[in-house]
Amino acid sequence: MADLKLNAFVTSRVELSPRVMTLRVAADAWQMPDFTPGQFAVLGLPGSAPRCQWSEQELTPGEPEKLIRRPYSITSSSRTREYMEFYISLLSTGALTPRLFALKVGDPVWLGPKTSGIFTLNQVPKDKNIVMVATGTGLAPYISMLTSELQCGSQRKFAVLHGAYHSWDLGYRSELQTMQYLCQNFKYVATIDRPADEPVPWTGKTGWVQDIWKSGAVAEVWGEKPTPENTHVFLCGVSGMVNAMLKALNAEGFVEQTKTEPGQIHVERFV
Repeated sequence: MADLKLNAFVTSRVELSPRVMTLRVAADAWQMPDFTPGQFAVLGLPGSAPRCQWSEQELTPGEPEKLIRRPYSITSSSRTREYMEFYISLLSTGALTPRLFALKVGDPVWLGPKTSGIFTLNQVPKDKNIVMVATGTGLAPYISMLTSELQCGSQRKFAVLHGAYHSWDLGYRSELQTMQYLCQNFKYVATIDRPADEPVPWTGKTGWVQDIWKSGAVAEVWGEKPTPENTHVFLCGVSGMVNAMLKALNAEGFVEQTKTEPGQIHVERFV
């Protein structure tokens, strides 16, 4: 591993469930890059790194002396310079996440020296409201956006719609509930797909997050209907949700922004 110049180390690792965790990484004697909330950084480990107990046989075995690298959205605030935090779900047959889940505090890891991505608030006019729709760890870029950009008491409204299988898969739930309590212009709506699995009866919303949007949940908590004239919508998560949301939004007059055409829908697709 030493020959692969692992240039960072783990400062915190919190398992929210056996398959979801937050991971904080700090640079080892170098300056971490500036970034815009919503961007991603690249993490890496060599093929020789151990895999966690929850993993299955990987589809393609990693080469022992070669770094396995993958991009992950940054969840920490852009004002934080001491570390970068990531919200990661385990792909049991994957190449990198089973190795990341085997890490302990103090273990070395590779962190890319640059950040990338255009899934940011930069293209959104300051007078437009923002809805952030996510499934699972698609929530990650929004946490960075909110902790960096949300101004409590502003006229600009924010809302997060987060869907997951179970309540324990709703990462950052307590932080978002606290944010909602402190900021009248921020609303958090969580939904789960499998309420029958809950050990304690779930009293919140159930079903797919795209159906929560269609039910008018944002208009209900905001007190006004989100429209293409007053709101931009961000989508991050599995393709089923993204495609269903695009169809619903298009029917309401929202248009996806592209490199050449402006629009009110901003999409980060899982790959």
